[in-house]
Amino acid sequence: MKEDRRQFTVQLAVIGTGMAGFAAAVFALNRNIVTALTGNTGALAYTTGYLDLLGWPDGAASSIKDPWQALDELRKASAHHPLVRISADDIRRAFAEFAAFLGEHGIAYTVPGERNVTALTPAGTVKPTFCVPATMAAGPKALAAKRPCAIVDFEGLMGFSAREFVANIGDRWPGLAARRISFPDAGRGEIYPEVMARSLELAVTREKLAAALKAAAGDAEVIGLPAILGMHRPDHVLAEMQRLTGLDLFEIPTMPPSVPGVRLRELFEQALPGRGVTLIPQRKVAALRFDEAGATLDLSDNFGPIRILAQAVILATGRFLSGGLEARPAAIREPLLDLPVTQPAGRGDWYRERYTDARGHPIHRAGIETDAAFRPLGRDGRAYDDRLHAAGVILAHQDWIRSRSGAGIAIASAYRAVQEVERTLSRGRG
Repeated sequence: MKEDRRQFTVQLAVIGTGMAGFAAAVFALNRNIVTALTGNTGALAYTTGYLDLLGWPDGAASSIKDPWQALDELRKASAHHPLVRISADDIRRAFAEFAAFLGEHGIAYTVPGERNVTALTPAGTVKPTFCVPATMAAGPKALAAKRPCAIVDFEGLMGFSAREFVANIGDRWPGLAARRISFPDAGRGEIYPEVMARSLELAVTREKLAAALKAAAGDAEVIGLPAILGMHRPDHVLAEMQRLTGLDLFEIPTMPPSVPGVRLRELFEQALPGRGVTLIPQRKVAALRFDEAGATLDLSDNFGPIRILAQAVILATGRFLSGGLEARPAAIREPLLDLPVTQPAGRGDWYRERYTDARGHPIHRAGIETDAAFRPLGRDGRAYDDRLHAAGVILAHQDWIRSRSGAGIAIASAYRAVQEVERTLSRGRG
């Protein structure tokens, strides 16, 4: 409930506007929990749009095809990894609910299932992921079927090369061709994926691009494009482009910041306030304190101080890029509450001697500890406060980059944290 222009009273405050923070807000919204979402810049724009669950286990020589079997094996090997502390049923429910929300608001995803998808990367390599945007779904299928395909890039577009893509994956995809065309009305010089995506929301641009694609297709039945098919209605733009060309199309993520990541960020920023979530983005929480009445968050913008009063808080501030953790000369610290951080004993132990060491670097497993209810632990080893929970990659004992599990950790732990908040609020009402 909004009290005045500068103070807000809610049931839940979520700190962090990355994948975990937005997922927590979605799950809270679906449970009619009055929520405020705030925090420093999240890293969504730097994502590919793929939703990983678990793609590469520690010490493995190959990627994971069955993430559920891999999770069972992870439960035996690591009792502290965030994903092993969440039931498989809850992980399934979390992904299904999150993907459904995205689909309801214009960005459809493939249905979370039993096996990973072999997704395409900008460089023409492949990676395992769990769900892909519907605009990208035809790519893995075309690769598996070895369908005649042309990869198209554009004059002036940096960060995506059809020739590089074909060179790297051509041995797995016979007959794959590279084409370069001009984007409609782009002129000379550099052109950027976000500009292209927004221009393709206009019918006239789609018609011009479709004509150019048909001319460049040759014998191809399928065309792969950098991810540019619209910003807010990509599924509609894809359908229109396929109708106009008579060909199957699919998107490939570009180097970050990428259109699929920007799509997600803008979807959340538009959909959540429209459904009643108080959103205060791009603002760092300066102070968080708890008392008998609840939690108080202090932050500010160009107009002065802002205060949020909440009954519960979810800390989803990420790691180093988003400011959830800070690497100081002597140690890694959590800056908001000075929570203890599990980390290597000394700075000399942060990294291994070889940059490409297959075991990864210990610094990437640093993070905060939580109990079974995903409540951060204080320096006494007990829950810092019963009304504080945590979600996302700020959690210790996982290397989300190497294990291809960032979205999985974010979505599943946000789901569990909101479950616990719901129980806390129910006890308060009782």
